[in-house]
Amino acid sequence: MADENQIVVEPAAGEEQTEQDINILKKIRMDKLEELKANNANPFEVMKYDVTIHNNKAKADYEKTEAEAIAEANGDEELLKTKLEESRTTVRIAGRIMSWRDMGKANFIDVRDSSDRIQVYVRMNDIGKEAFADFKKWDIGDIVGVEGFVFRTKKGEISIHAQSITLLSKSLLPLPEKWHGLKDQDMRYRQRYVDLIVNPEVADTFKKRSKIIASIRRYLDERGFMEVETPMLVSNAGGAAARPFETHYNALDEDVKLRISLELYLKRLIVGGLERVYEIGRVFRNEGVDTRHNPEFTLMELYQAYTDYNGMMELTEDMFRYLASEVCGTTTIPYGEHMIDLGKPFEKLTMVEAVKKYADIDFTQIKTTEEAKALAKERGIEFEERHLKGDILNLFFEEYVEKHLIQPTFILDHPVEISPLTKKKPDDPDYVERFELFINGWEMCNAYSELNDPIDQRERFVAQEELLKKGDEEANRIDEDFLRALEIGMPPTGGIGYGIDRLVMLLTNSSAIRDVLLFPTMKPLAD
Repeated sequence: MADENQIVVEPAAGEEQTEQDINILKKIRMDKLEELKANNANPFEVMKYDVTIHNNKAKADYEKTEAEAIAEANGDEELLKTKLEESRTTVRIAGRIMSWRDMGKANFIDVRDSSDRIQVYVRMNDIGKEAFADFKKWDIGDIVGVEGFVFRTKKGEISIHAQSITLLSKSLLPLPEKWHGLKDQDMRYRQRYVDLIVNPEVADTFKKRSKIIASIRRYLDERGFMEVETPMLVSNAGGAAARPFETHYNALDEDVKLRISLELYLKRLIVGGLERVYEIGRVFRNEGVDTRHNPEFTLMELYQAYTDYNGMMELTEDMFRYLASEVCGTTTIPYGEHMIDLGKPFEKLTMVEAVKKYADIDFTQIKTTEEAKALAKERGIEFEERHLKGDILNLFFEEYVEKHLIQPTFILDHPVEISPLTKKKPDDPDYVERFELFINGWEMCNAYSELNDPIDQRERFVAQEELLKKGDEEANRIDEDFLRALEIGMPPTGGIGYGIDRLVMLLTNSSAIRDVLLFPTMKPLAD
């Protein structure tokens, strides 16, 4: 039978495996599997393997033992050798074969587990002639268990000297060859399982993502917040300006939607007396895909009774510093060509101040919607007929300001027209107590002094319904149960929503949202 390792395991530098190459290699591996089965050595029948240590821990433990032995030997090479031999203990590791160096009766393979790679020295005299003959038929990509002791080779690499080695699972498809790896972005996202194997930095990103979410939970739990779960399938998808996905619930013969926000249910819990609540969960918005948007994404929202948007600002600034320190070890972090300083106080500007600063337009001097639209036409800002003065202000902000907000900046006091769930400013009812935090030109979070006046809220919902009739598919509908909850009585409350994926992008220096989603939304391959 042909041996894959004798044909082509790795094409010459600059060459890539063709589909024909892959099919040939798969056929060879299938033949090897059939031979294993014929010899009652089917790897897929192995039920378990008792791992005693991970590769990174095996290396760290050996370095510590070696350092102690060197100190005790005090320059005596023979004594050092003796002490290292006396300190040997048997370890059992398991992982995937990532490379193979065949030196006849002794082979070196690299085995990678979830923590790291480690070199394994496999010699016929140690594992036996028959076992070694079987071993030589295995392939790069196979998953193996290794029992042996840790040592340092003459070239200085910490390795495992195998005393036995077991095939735990057979890889029937070859991994991408080492010079090119899996570089095609589209295939990396579609075949994340291969991406994680051949690009270790990808696994590091998702380990960091997990740490970020765990750190957020720890931060909020220590401050008395309670984590809750709310429905994903809802009859009224409110709480944000977004077009929902729709589906049908057969058991109730009812059309339902996937939630676009967490807000309205969490506020019901504030009404119910749970004073500090948060949820981290998936939300779904029927919108386009780009470097910062995916139709399903992870959102965190939290609500705290008896505070306002100023309290949310203090919490946000403190939490971002905490996360940077916990996850990155510093409050000054790189993103692209910029160094983002999360350690110094965040800048604060009202939306009107920001537009005046960057567009040289003072909206305090613009009194009517007609004046605002005339100015928009003059500046080439596109708008819709339904837009009011506040909508036009926001369009100017998006066009002139966002790209300048690289360092952390709170943008406060948004126009009432774009904030249907927010308390108006007592001294200026055209604006609301709302802020967004911008970093690197991105909106990182959105916070309110929550509207708890059921009469005002109903009026805002009615206005949103009118926008819906005029064709605004992102407008909110009236939510009678939510209004009933407000009529029961909701205390003054601060609320905020954070896009977790965008936060992970920032803290991992990732350029696209797909790089921080394990399985991003993709078009079918046929398209």
